[in-house]
Amino acid sequence: MVHIKIVNKANQPLPAYQTAHAAGMDMHADLQEDITLAPLERALVPSGIFIELPVGYEAQIRPRSGLAYKHGITVLNSPGTIDADYRGEVKVLLVNLSSEPFVIRNGERIAQMVVAPYAQVAWQEVSSLTETTRGAGGYGSTGS
Repeated sequence: MVHIKIVNKANQPLPAYQTAHAAGMDMHADLQEDITLAPLERALVPSGIFIELPVGYEAQIRPRSGLAYKHGITVLNSPGTIDADYRGEVKVLLVNLSSEPFVIRNGERIAQMVVAPYAQVAWQEVSSLTETTRGAGGYGSTGS
């Protein structure tokens, strides 16, 4: 169970899964007035929600595939990370990568939120790393 505080002005629904096996919950814009994103413009869009994640969990804010495909609207810092100790309003940094203006309206589904566990690591400096077949092969090294 994750605690959530709602302060949205328009009584938006909670983030919700749209299908039985969905990984991401759709998030809604909580706006006093529409936001028009010009081509290549970005805006920080409020959701009207505040969450309290358990320690060891993060909330990832990801683009909605339909907005990206149909309108070129995506989450600029994708995925955005909401840490377990953050208590401010969850906002979504959207960008318009299309050549046409796009209007974001109050209540519109603007992003997906995926809540997932994470691990913190401690570094141990060593003089060498174990060998692998791949080695230092990077971008494109495993084929097209």
